[in-house]
Amino acid sequence: MNTILKPFLILLCMIGLNPTTLFGQMIDLSKSKIICLEKKDPLVLNAISVLQEEIGKRSGIILNKGSKFPKQLHSTIVVGLEGRLNKFPMEYQQLIASMPVIKAEGYKIAVIPKENVVLVVGHDSRGVLYGIGKLLRKLEVYPGQILLSDDVHIASTPKFPIRGHQMGYRPKTNAYDAFSVQQFDDYIRDMAIFGANSIEIVPPRTDDDFTNVHMKIPAIEMIVEQSKICDRYGMDVWMWYPNMGSDYTHPDSLKVEIEERRQVFKVIPRLDALFVPGGDPGDLEPDELFNWLKIQAEVLNEYHPNAKIWVSPQVFRPTKAWFDAFYEHINKEYSWLGGVVFGPWIKTPIKEIADRINPGIPIRRYPDITHNLSSQYPIPHWDLAYAITLGRESINPRPQDQKLIHNAFDQFGQGSISYSEGTNDDVNKIIWSDQDWDPETPVMETLRDYTRYFIGSKYTETVSQGLMALENNLQGPLLNNDGVIRTLQQWQDMEKQASEEVLGNFRFQMGLIRAYFDAYQYRRLLYETELEQQAREILSSAKSIGPINAIEKAKEILYLAKQEPIMPQWKYKCLSLADDLFNSIGAQLTVEKHFAAGGRGNFIDNIDVPLNDGMWLIDQLATIEENGSETDKLVAINQLLERNNPGPGGYYDNFGTPRSWNRVVSNYSYKEDPGGLKSPRVSFGVGLKGEEWVHEITAIGFDGHTTPLSWMNQVTSLYDEPLKMVYNNLDPKGSYIIKVAYTGRFLSKIKLTAENTLVHDFITTGVQPIYEFKIPTAALQDGVLELEWTCGEGERGAQVSEIWIVNQDELKKEESLRQKP
Repeated sequence: MNTILKPFLILLCMIGLNPTTLFGQMIDLSKSKIICLEKKDPLVLNAISVLQEEIGKRSGIILNKGSKFPKQLHSTIVVGLEGRLNKFPMEYQQLIASMPVIKAEGYKIAVIPKENVVLVVGHDSRGVLYGIGKLLRKLEVYPGQILLSDDVHIASTPKFPIRGHQMGYRPKTNAYDAFSVQQFDDYIRDMAIFGANSIEIVPPRTDDDFTNVHMKIPAIEMIVEQSKICDRYGMDVWMWYPNMGSDYTHPDSLKVEIEERRQVFKVIPRLDALFVPGGDPGDLEPDELFNWLKIQAEVLNEYHPNAKIWVSPQVFRPTKAWFDAFYEHINKEYSWLGGVVFGPWIKTPIKEIADRINPGIPIRRYPDITHNLSSQYPIPHWDLAYAITLGRESINPRPQDQKLIHNAFDQFGQGSISYSEGTNDDVNKIIWSDQDWDPETPVMETLRDYTRYFIGSKYTETVSQGLMALENNLQGPLLNNDGVIRTLQQWQDMEKQASEEVLGNFRFQMGLIRAYFDAYQYRRLLYETELEQQAREILSSAKSIGPINAIEKAKEILYLAKQEPIMPQWKYKCLSLADDLFNSIGAQLTVEKHFAAGGRGNFIDNIDVPLNDGMWLIDQLATIEENGSETDKLVAINQLLERNNPGPGGYYDNFGTPRSWNRVVSNYSYKEDPGGLKSPRVSFGVGLKGEEWVHEITAIGFDGHTTPLSWMNQVTSLYDEPLKMVYNNLDPKGSYIIKVAYTGRFLSKIKLTAENTLVHDFITTGVQPIYEFKIPTAALQDGVLELEWTCGEGERGAQVSEIWIVNQDELKKEESLRQKP
């Protein structure tokens, strides 16, 4: 760009003018008329209404429409079907014919600058809607003005036939349960504008409460409305229907289940496919499962003759026998079977599923785009400070990750319908729809379309870059990520310049609250890390100032995190924005005030969760203070401070730190295995109370005592996939023990070997945190220690949070020297 012009162009953008309009690169459609020759096709006519309404909302201009070509065409948007272009002017027919061939659901858009004419032609009725959607995404709309770049020339066909998102109207979601019928219409339309052709609804009975304070109408009524909305836009209606019954073999139980489905299928006006998960929830053996699917299919087809049933091999504790039986049934190719669904908690990688099923049986992906952790695609190597504050289901734009995950396996499926629990994953939905349409689409193109259409042309570059910055906030260790503050500054600049309308836009609010929340956690982490270090330094002087005095001073320092919090204004801004989001879209970011489902989208409840080991230290110090002599207290304080010290010649690893991951063996990159089915992945939880943690990372371990942060973060391998680590440079003639902390979400039976020599046989985790074992001498002969953890068949996975490799010989030498006069 010319350096003289650059400041001038920036100024134009700041005052809301598009520089391209001043230099003749845009056509003005502000006084256009819409011409559409279709008079009866309801989908095409509805698409025209969408074009009028969405332009009207943004510009205040209502474009008139007609069904005949005027003698003099100028400033016109012409809409039609490719197969019925014979009434178009010949030059338009020739232009459309010269463009690349399009197929089902495809469209062509062409601009004729000299006449201010835009052509939007669909291969079929759906294609018209998607062409209009693309046009709306490319328009630059301001109050009283509608502009379009004169170089728009697009011929596009979706690569995948299934493109959609789940929108369950149930209490567990973080926003959908608060939607009105109109809000569902608006949101489903938004998805269609970005190329989605399917919406998945859920029945009134799932693994959830039946109703809550947010729901405007009963669930059975809302799913009827959702189905009607989809039909109006020509979109397919899927239903996720888990097996919630206790018995699918007894005639009386089956009668109840059949009658429930009959009532549901009967009232839904459109239902194209039924997705029945093999588990999560539900837990049926394959023979029982497929017998029940056959019965369901008969009931389904009474009311929806063309609907098919899709099924997933989801099972929490899988065995080879279960999978063998499942795929044997799939390959019988029952007449009612639509295909196989690949989603969360499926042990078999999608490529292996494709290899095991008969050619021609389609696979649909069911990607979890809504969760950050304990999920199908967790944020890689996520910092614990974010994991325990943002939690499992925060607002989570991950555009680059989503494209990578999509493109890693897209060749094995027919497209996807995402697993979503609300509006928190709004950006991720749009990325997936655009990638399902065309996997070559750059992420920034999608984000610019997203911002231009949903927030405004004036913010196209700033908000799209701001969303990318929010994803960058989540990457790597938070303690040294100074980019978090820059991200906040960028969003604050946008906030200062934003109109009242933009400030009330839930999509802008979601980006803004994350920018403030992230920065608040960054500053708290710096502050609380320093407080902990100060407290430890005071405790290290206990011998000179006295143990009781040291304990009291250390506790005073640690309590400052609560008594004198850092940057409280950022916290209060988050609380205010949480209220704004509740009012604008029904987003439930707290349990008490916004009535969120606990452990789901209520990340604002975690805003002040301690980010250091202060609470654990205070807990430990209270015990030391109450017990033993002064000498005993000094010994206990020293042991507390030396907790992570493996001694001379030893090793310590905490798998919440990147350095420790250098020990971990992985044969696949994140790009090759983003779900961690064949490679280690990060996980979070404590799991020391005999129960599997599901949604919340708790700091409580045994007997109500707090636990160290190191127990909340693990390296994990799923199911029976081995977890391997390597330690180099050990003494081949040395004598070593290993202490290992088994904490985490899963309760599993786990075995440890070193160089194929047993260290310990299967033990059940969750009973105690730390175990100690002797390392076999045979495993040390070359000075390299290779460790391998495996789980028994049907287990959820191996998890390790801490390791101490202790050189007993060197430890004895040190103790001997210490005892010498």
